[in-house]
Amino acid sequence: MAARSLEIGPAGIRTARTIEVLRTERGLAQGELAARVTALGRPMSNTMLSRIECAERRCDIDDLVALAQALHVSPLVLLQRPSAM
Repeated sequence: MAARSLEIGPAGIRTARTIEVLRTERGLAQGELAARVTALGRPMSNTMLSRIECAERRCDIDDLVALAQALHVSPLVLLQRPSAM
């Protein structure tokens, strides 16, 4: 049986948008942020990051924590609305 794709819900979409907003506010290209995440021990390509930001790929908890570290914020910040920052 083929694996079923899980729909990305409102929290995932909000998180994706927040990651993109924080990345651009910090003047980072997707490749730069992906390299930071990889350097922290969580391999990530710029394509993977692009798919997360476009809500085409789920951001699992390990991705969330590594992205938060790379952006120098708490993982909770990534779960908030971009306008709340």
